[in-house]
Amino acid sequence: METDAYRASFERFAASARSEPSWLRERRTMAMARFVERGFPGPRDEAWRHTPIAPLVRTRFEAADPAARPDADTVEGLGFGSDGPRVVIVNGRFSHMLSSSGPARAGVDILPLGEALARRPELEAHLGVVTGESASVFCDLNTAFAEDGAAVLLAPGTTLEEPIHVAHVQVTDGRPTVAYTRTLVVAGRGSQCRIVESFAGPDERTYLTNAVTEVHVGPNGRVDHYKLQREGREAFHVATLVARLQRDARFADHAISLGAVLSRNDIEVRFEGEGGECVLNGLFLVNGKRLTDTHSRIDHIRPHCSSRELYKGVLDEQARGVFNGLIVVRRGAQKTDAWQTNKNLLLSKDALVHSTPQLEILADDVKCKHGSTTGQIDPAALFYLRSRGIAEAAARSLLTHAFASDLVRRLEVASLREAVERHLQAYLPGGAEIREAVA
Repeated sequence: METDAYRASFERFAASARSEPSWLRERRTMAMARFVERGFPGPRDEAWRHTPIAPLVRTRFEAADPAARPDADTVEGLGFGSDGPRVVIVNGRFSHMLSSSGPARAGVDILPLGEALARRPELEAHLGVVTGESASVFCDLNTAFAEDGAAVLLAPGTTLEEPIHVAHVQVTDGRPTVAYTRTLVVAGRGSQCRIVESFAGPDERTYLTNAVTEVHVGPNGRVDHYKLQREGREAFHVATLVARLQRDARFADHAISLGAVLSRNDIEVRFEGEGGECVLNGLFLVNGKRLTDTHSRIDHIRPHCSSRELYKGVLDEQARGVFNGLIVVRRGAQKTDAWQTNKNLLLSKDALVHSTPQLEILADDVKCKHGSTTGQIDPAALFYLRSRGIAEAAARSLLTHAFASDLVRRLEVASLREAVERHLQAYLPGGAEIREAVA
C-alpha cells in the first residue's frame, strides 16, 4: 500500500530524539493515524475527482536535506525587491543565515516555528486546531512531519507597516524530495500586518512541497495574506490555508499560481465572531499539460459577516484547471453578505476547466450569490483591436492581459505586484507591445 512507506518513515521520525511539547507529539500521532486510515484520495473521492494524483502517489519522495543551501542566483531572486522583514525557509527549515528580520519591533515576534512552539505554550490553542478537524490527508502528513517553518506573532494593538516576506525554497540533488513547511500567524486584538509567502524551486527537478499556513485574527484585527507560487515545472505543490476570524476581524488572501506541474490549494475561512470581513482573490496561469486546483470553503458561523471571492484562470495548450468553492451559512448566521465568482479564459481548444461554485444556506435573512463563466477571447473585442491595426497575436495577448491584470492590480504590495506583472508579460506573446500599451 502507498501508506506503508509513510507510516514506516513516521515511525523512524517519531523515534528520533527531538525536544518538543507532548501535545505536539500527540497531534502528530493522531494525524498519521488519520492518514493511514484514509489513505490517498482516488478518482472516487469527490474532492479530488478532477485532479489525478497518481503520479504524485507513485513517486517515492525522500526527505529534503535540511542542511542544503540555495545558490546565489536563487537567493538573489527570493525577495523580488521587497522591503521589510524576510524569512527564508529552505527545505522546510528556518534559515538564520538567509533570513533578515531587521531591527526589533515592539510587539512583533518573527521566529522559527519549532522554537516558538517550544517557548510559547499558548500556541497549543492555535496550531493544528481547525486543520485537525477537517484536514485533508496532505494536511495530516504535514502535521505529522513538519518540524519547522515560520511563526509571526503580533501582540494586541500592534501595526506592522512593512510586509513580512516568508520565502519557501526547495533545494534538491536530483532525487525526488519532499519538504513539509508550516507557517503560523497569530494577530492579537486590534493588530495589523501583511504576509507575503512565496514558493520556489529548481526547474527540471521532481519534488513535492507540502505547505500549511494557519492564520488567527483576533478581535478587530487585520491580516492581508499574499501567496506567490512559482515552483519548478516538474514540481508538485500541495498547500492548505486556514484562517480563523474573531469579532470584527478582517482577512484577505491573494493567491497567484504560476508554477508546478500539479498545484492544489485548499483554503478554509471560519467566521468565529460577528462582524468579520473576508476577501479571497486568486489568479492562475497554466500551459502545457499542467494542472491547477483550488478548493475553497468559507464558513459563516456567526451573523453580520461578509465575504467576497473572485478567482480567475488563464489556460493554454492542454492545461487543466479546477475550481470548487463552497460558501456555508450556518443557522443563526443572519445578515450574511457573501458572493463568489469564478472566471476562466481558455486560449486553446484543448484547455479545460471544471468549475463548481456552491452555496449551502441554512439561514433565511442573507444576501448570497455565486457564478461561473468560462470561455475564449471575445471575437468582437478581437475584431476591434484588429481594425485598429494591431496584429492578431498581439491583440490576443492584450485581451488576455486585460483579463488577468484586474487581479494583479489588487496586489497592494508593490514589489509583488511588479513581479507578477513581469511574469504575466513574459507569459504572453508580444510582451513588448503589452508593456508599451500599459505603460
